[in-house]
Amino acid sequence: MYQIAPSILSANFARLGEEVDDVIASGADIVHFDVMDNHYVPNLTIGPLVCEALRKHGVTAAIDVHLMVKPVDRIIPDFAKAGATYITFHPEASEHIDRTIGLIKENGCKVGLVFNPSTPLEILEYTLPKLDMVLLMSVNPGFGGQKFIPHVLDKARKVRKMIDAGGHTCRLEIDGGVGPTNIREVAEAGVDTFVAGSAVFSKRNMQDKNRYNTVIAELRAELAKAKK
Repeated sequence: MYQIAPSILSANFARLGEEVDDVIASGADIVHFDVMDNHYVPNLTIGPLVCEALRKHGVTAAIDVHLMVKPVDRIIPDFAKAGATYITFHPEASEHIDRTIGLIKENGCKVGLVFNPSTPLEILEYTLPKLDMVLLMSVNPGFGGQKFIPHVLDKARKVRKMIDAGGHTCRLEIDGGVGPTNIREVAEAGVDTFVAGSAVFSKRNMQDKNRYNTVIAELRAELAKAKK
């Protein structure tokens, strides 16, 4: 089943709780949470307190925490306690990938690995059975609003073959430059979970309570056309 995961990196942080409520009410499935540390990537965003605040606000949808931080292990328990559902991390940010995978699971969260556009996939040969999510970056991490990098579709096809060949149940997610014009092509490459930041939140019409209905409906309509 396809799932749409708007990235709150592109939302209006002055009214974040309402933004998340509205986008979920409009048909989104997952809240994508981009965590940047101004070290692993050249930007600084949000931490566990914002995740906790969304849960206290009443958000019950899955929260998909993408950690672009190094080192990564220290912050994992904090996000788990704050209410994360998924915690995904970059293998380059961990000294011991198996240990980090285990730490996320020990803290009660689903676990995923994230691959930058030029990061090889070999690590999946040893880790895929342990994962709930594989996230492919279709832009270089650090900033929202970037253009989709087409060669990532080839990586998606390779990962889909690996997942299916092994009979694994993990989701295949993509993040970066995804919108109504290309989501169908991305789905046909084997992706089932779609992060969309600018494509969703740039559709803002502040006078319309249901301002995200149109763009979520556009994404769903394109996914319905995808060839399985």
